[in-house]
Amino acid sequence: MTLIKSISGIRGTIGGRSGDALTPLDVVKFTAAYGAWVKSNNGPTKVAIGRDARPSGELINRMVTSTLQGMGIDVIDLGLTTTPTVEMAVIAEKAGGGIIITASHNPIQWNALKLLNRNGEFISAEDGAKVLQLAESEDFEFSEVKKIGRYRYDNSYLQRHIEAIVALPLVDKEAITARNFSVVVDAVNSCGGFAVPMLLEELGVKKITQLNCEPTGLFVHNPEPLPEHLTQIANEIEKGRYDLGIVVDPDVDRLALVCEDGRMFGEEYTLVAVADYVLKHKPGNTVSNLSSTRALRDVTEKAGGKYFASAVGEVNVVNAMKENKAVIGGEGNGGIIYPELHYGRDALVGIALFLTHLAHAAVPVSRLRKTYPDYHISKNKIELTPGLDVDEILDNIRRKYEKNPINTADGVKIEFGKEWVHLRKSNTEPIIRIYSESDTQATADYLANKIISDIKEVVSRKIRA
Repeated sequence: MTLIKSISGIRGTIGGRSGDALTPLDVVKFTAAYGAWVKSNNGPTKVAIGRDARPSGELINRMVTSTLQGMGIDVIDLGLTTTPTVEMAVIAEKAGGGIIITASHNPIQWNALKLLNRNGEFISAEDGAKVLQLAESEDFEFSEVKKIGRYRYDNSYLQRHIEAIVALPLVDKEAITARNFSVVVDAVNSCGGFAVPMLLEELGVKKITQLNCEPTGLFVHNPEPLPEHLTQIANEIEKGRYDLGIVVDPDVDRLALVCEDGRMFGEEYTLVAVADYVLKHKPGNTVSNLSSTRALRDVTEKAGGKYFASAVGEVNVVNAMKENKAVIGGEGNGGIIYPELHYGRDALVGIALFLTHLAHAAVPVSRLRKTYPDYHISKNKIELTPGLDVDEILDNIRRKYEKNPINTADGVKIEFGKEWVHLRKSNTEPIIRIYSESDTQATADYLANKIISDIKEVVSRKIRA
């Protein structure tokens, strides 16, 4: 059983003992701590909540709702919905925050509470630390009977969310409708199963084949939208005449695309393609995290903008986007952040912008993919002996390559021309994660293995010393 408490929320496996897994006691305590934090901000004592379709969601929803009401906080329950929909509802409701009950791409036995501030964005590291401290000390107080919070169920926000997307100036419904696209959707048995078809219908797409779209929460394959998990949709596209495959994760904040020939468009390239379209119509700056493909930088600079890299994590990407006035940003895991709509990863707005781009390009998806620089990322990790100073090891690597361009905003990222290696330590395990990118997979793997060899040499010296 696993329970992970972090500045972004609490997540864990269902069942087991309190403190070792995500039990009712842990849910109530952490929700009460968040409620106390909301009240301490002297803003609205109102919180919007929503959940994905996993089987534990309804149980946790009831506990979260009752706890917030017991804290004297009004609850707007959006029911089964997407993460970006909750984010937008917080803003529309002028609420003091929001809670999304979802473990995102984690398997069925997991669930989590993701915490939002009054701007509908994930809470900062500083605020997350305050919530953790409140939970640890149990420094919160429940309300007397006459001050219990009110409850309202409102499932209208997904429709409002979709209407706001269709109304965006860069979403061209007429062009999408005219192309008469045939689309396959794999929503891994969660909220995308109704959200994505609703959006497609609003955009004028009439030929929609649905795979795993019944929101039972019983995921038929691993819910993380990686190529090795998407064989079903790839096989379906190979059998039929489709223009595009669309895959979302359980809470619909990550978007993966499949070409008309069944090949993966590449999760890293979801943001690249959408940014390319946006930059053609609205020149400006872009942001992605340090572990995302260089292709976004290439596309941005070609359009006359500036690219900025942030530390890994959505809240860090959002902060960098605001600081650098980015017109679009996100993460290489298929997360699109389009600030004209809201500051949060949103697969639905990504779908609308990509379909517009495809409609205007008037070429097959595979040909559109070939217009972008072709980079390959190698993802590795090295496990270290407990007790070793990971920061010191990373500093040794930094000094070894100090003549190269280096970014230390989040671990150590070393550039070798257009190639790079990014090293990050785990906050929970003695592990260094190593991402590398090059124009061939073999070279990306070679770069990663070279750095792994350097790390092993540093560790060996320290053990001998």
